Amino acid sequence: MTISMYRASVPVFKRTLENLDAILDKAIKYAETRKIEPNVLLQGRLAPDMFNLIRQVQIATDQAKGGVARLAGQEPPKFDDIESSFADVKARIAKTIAFLNSFRPEQIDGSEARDITLSVGGQTMKFKGLDYLLSFVTPNIYFHVTTTYAILRHNGLDVGKGDFLGSN
Repeated sequence: MTISMYRASVPVFKRTLENLDAILDKAIKYAETRKIEPNVLLQGRLAPDMFNLIRQVQIATDQAKGGVARLAGQEPPKFDDIESSFADVKARIAKTIAFLNSFRPEQIDGSEARDITLSVGGQTMKFKGLDYLLSFVTPNIYFHVTTTYAILRHNGLDVGKGDFLGSN
């Protein structure tokens, strides 16, 4: 049995980002209802040396768009990291999902052995496509979306596993 690189990436990343978007909708309502300044949540972090919520969303979307683009043999689009509101981060998620929607299976399927090289923190990393998808991109997306979820949960937002996973 072979894995469809498209099915293991685009639909999975889209669903994860759509679920994140729904969680952010709950955060907006929570802030309004509780009269919490939105920036308190947006600048929230789990530990002093961790990125804030905005940066977590930026990295999750960068991983999704970058991962799919590289698997398709394309250069990922650059998004300016200028988000400062819930509307901004939600727009970034929407822009990322629109980008993911622009790919067809035939652009990504067969990329298991594609050579992928990127620089992370000044360090060159080399992967084959399948390892890149399964051991780098997917875990990074889940880490940053989970951290966003945890920041909001830590600040009192009533979300659970079902919000993270979404409905079938």
